[in-house]
Amino acid sequence: MRPVSLRAASSRARFFSVLLAGLLTWQPGCALDYPAMAEAITQRWGPAGADRFKGWQSMVQAGSRPDSSELDRLALVNAFFNKTIRFGTDLEIWQQEDYWATPLETLGRGAGDCEDFAIAKYFSLLALGVPDTKLRFVYVRALVQQDRALRVEPHMVLAYYKTATAEPLVLDNLTSIIGSASQRSDLTPVYSFNKEGYFQGVLRTAMSRGTRLSRWEDLLVRVTNEGF
Repeated sequence: MRPVSLRAASSRARFFSVLLAGLLTWQPGCALDYPAMAEAITQRWGPAGADRFKGWQSMVQAGSRPDSSELDRLALVNAFFNKTIRFGTDLEIWQQEDYWATPLETLGRGAGDCEDFAIAKYFSLLALGVPDTKLRFVYVRALVQQDRALRVEPHMVLAYYKTATAEPLVLDNLTSIIGSASQRSDLTPVYSFNKEGYFQGVLRTAMSRGTRLSRWEDLLVRVTNEGF
């Protein structure tokens, strides 16, 4: 991860509160319109974006096989995005301080920040039939090494819960190894959220509701228009 300013950290905090509001209202679509998606991404992003989309489509189709378990699907999705998408800041990628990319935008650009990785993985897993009740966005403080020094940076990951009380598995753009939360001593959870609400850390405590904000609602419209 790159150094994060206090202003950027504040923007990410706003992101998480807005993302929660959308998750309380959004429902995934029933089917993916691959031809329409392919046409849209080709027109906007050209051959390179189209190639990444084809790879994503192949990954989703492979994960949709009846013999594919949820753990198989987690591994497929996490590895695909970590290998296909490079990390970049919103300023670098979108020339904006705080931009929330849709999955197809992330595929089209071939780059994203930690929120974009988590969002793309989340929608891909929904497309593969993983219930959103088993998925949760987690805002963490990540301990990373940079210039021979350790830094604490705001970061976002996607967590998977096999059951409501199970220890979560962590999907992270920093590593393609999916490990349990207790194995990630470099991550300190601050809060997490999904459609059910907002939670302290990764536990079901201190639950509250967010406020609906237009920016996240706009993203949900764009995601729906992409065919999700």
